[in-house]
Amino acid sequence: MGSNLIPGAESILLFAGCENERPVLSWAAMHTEAETSLAKKCAIMRRLIQTHGPCLLVPQKRSPYEALISAVAHQQLHANAAEAILRRLKALFPGCRFPKPQQVLDADDAALRGCGFSTGKMLAIRDIAAKTLSGHIPTRAAAAKLDDDELISRLVEVRGVGRWTVEMLLIFTLGRPDVFPADDYGVRNGWRVVKKFAEMPRPKELLARADKWRPHRTLAAWYLWRAADASKGR
Repeated sequence: MGSNLIPGAESILLFAGCENERPVLSWAAMHTEAETSLAKKCAIMRRLIQTHGPCLLVPQKRSPYEALISAVAHQQLHANAAEAILRRLKALFPGCRFPKPQQVLDADDAALRGCGFSTGKMLAIRDIAAKTLSGHIPTRAAAAKLDDDELISRLVEVRGVGRWTVEMLLIFTLGRPDVFPADDYGVRNGWRVVKKFAEMPRPKELLARADKWRPHRTLAAWYLWRAADASKGR
């Protein structure tokens, strides 16, 4: 999971997909407030913040459509292989930064398969394109008016998109501050590491524990990813 984290500039205008987009604080300032709150609430989080330093998460400013296409490409693949598939997809449509939904729908099956998409993934990206054109998958601006639960229930209806995929969209694209992906392997492993458990915690138990970290569970997840990454090779 660590390879999916997005370290970025120390300061960028806030474009958080909460109920309202509020260009008032930089991401760094937002994170500082959240870190202070977490450190006061939880000794474990305080230790993780001291160990790993300020949160470097800066969400990517891209559409939900693009984020979901990318997420499908990455499913069950190494990041390098997935990025190669996406490069080949983009190469099918020279002149645009990322293919438009109608272009994906109009593309030949053979062309999409030639990019490296399996049949299942090809059908998934076509469904993402179709549901973007229909408005079922909202634009970034429209998504800002929907709460987390609304987006999850809406987007899991898309072929190839599950709850975890939507949670990654909420965190890494829309910048939602209170998302806790309890099913994520890296998050669970991070908690196992910090608690020195022999076995992985169950998602339901971890989700209940994370209630203490509201309304900053996204940052709590980020620090658990950092703990999991730091434990590799030990």
